[in-house]
Amino acid sequence: MSEAAPASPPPVARSLPATTGPYAERESQIVQGLKKIYDPEIPMNIVDLGLIYGMDWTGDDVTLHMTLTAPGCPVAGILAEEVKGAIEKVPNVHAAVVDMIWEPPWTPERMSEFAKRQFGYL
Repeated sequence: MSEAAPASPPPVARSLPATTGPYAERESQIVQGLKKIYDPEIPMNIVDLGLIYGMDWTGDDVTLHMTLTAPGCPVAGILAEEVKGAIEKVPNVHAAVVDMIWEPPWTPERMSEFAKRQFGYL
């Protein structure tokens, strides 16, 4: 009987977009597109809110790891489709998958300096 492979650890937050590497330009374009998408309950874009955890590439296909400010958000599916559509508009991106994850959970500390100033955290 074979054992199931251990679950991979959740993505670790890193600076987005990547500043070097083969996907840096596409990640920059993706991030710019995602900055046009706002959380429906909080007047801030999903990038500055810290909802984007990272991206994994396989050739020209990208998996974007993101979360929401709270599990059970009623617009999770709609927001994921909006994110997927924005990513797939970027030149040289073949397909996108949005991986909605809950670990590690979102906290206000994940917000950008800009968002923290806007909401009075700084």
